[in-house]
Parts: sequence; structure tokens; C-alpha cells
Amino acid sequence: MSPAHDDTRPVFMIGVAAALAGMHPQTLRLYERRGLLRPGRTKGRTRLYSQADLARLRRIQALGVEGLNLAGIERVLHLEQRLDAAVQRVRTLEREVDVRIAEHRREAEATRRALSTEIVHLRRGSGPPAVRVAQVIPAGLRPVPRGPATTTARRSS
Repeated sequence: MSPAHDDTRPVFMIGVAAALAGMHPQTLRLYERRGLLRPGRTKGRTRLYSQADLARLRRIQALGVEGLNLAGIERVLHLEQRLDAAVQRVRTLEREVDVRIAEHRREAEATRRALSTEIVHLRRGSGPPAVRVAQVIPAGLRPVPRGPATTTARRSS
């Protein structure tokens, strides 16, 4: 951003800033003492106000018109600052989450591609018939004969 368009650059002396805000210069000094405003200073300690300061003065005026006293205005401005900071933090975290999601997707895709080369897909087709595997009987055990004779013998007992 060029210096001519920087809203935070202090350029207005107190009289000009007060006139632009529609306030008395003493009101601006009071707001500074209360911590509502922090104007820049020259080397000679002259107060200089920026466009951002003027916007803040307009916000203070609007809150006063709504019926808030200075303590209420201070509280609202403080809460608005905290809200702005929280919104910025959420945006930062959302960007971090988006980056991590993209990384995990790339890793998952790379893993899927790597595994797909290791998996061999077999199709039953016109090749040799499947080999029948003999029944394996553990050592020391006898197979139980299966047939009509054994089933009738068991029933009769």
C-alpha cells in the first residue's frame, strides 16, 4: 500500500481532526487520556491524527448517540477489538486446516497409488482350472467318516 493511501498514517493536527469529526479539540484530548484514542506525535509532541483515528472518533460518536457513557464506549471498543482479534485467529486457523487437509489428501492419494501397484487383480478366465486343495488333518486326529452309515448309527444310539 502506498503511503498516500495508508489509513493509519497520522496527518491531521488536532484542530483539523476535531473539525473533521465535528468535535471540540478538548474532547479529543479527553478521549486520549481515557485511552480511547492514540494519536501519533511529531518530534515536537504535536498530536497528529490518521484516517483510522477519525473513523474511531465517528464510532465513538455513534455509540454516544446510542446512549452509552464513556465507560460503556470503552467497554464496547475493547470488546470489538477482542472480536476482531478472534476473527483473525479463526481465519488463520482455517487456512492452516485447509493446508493440512490438502497435505493429507495428497498423502492419501500417493499411498493409494503406491498400494494399487502392489495389488494383483486375478480374473477367472480361460486359463487352467483351479487346483483343488486336499483337506489338511492335524497330526494325531482321525477324520470322521461322512456318509449315510455314520448318520444313521448316531441316530439310533
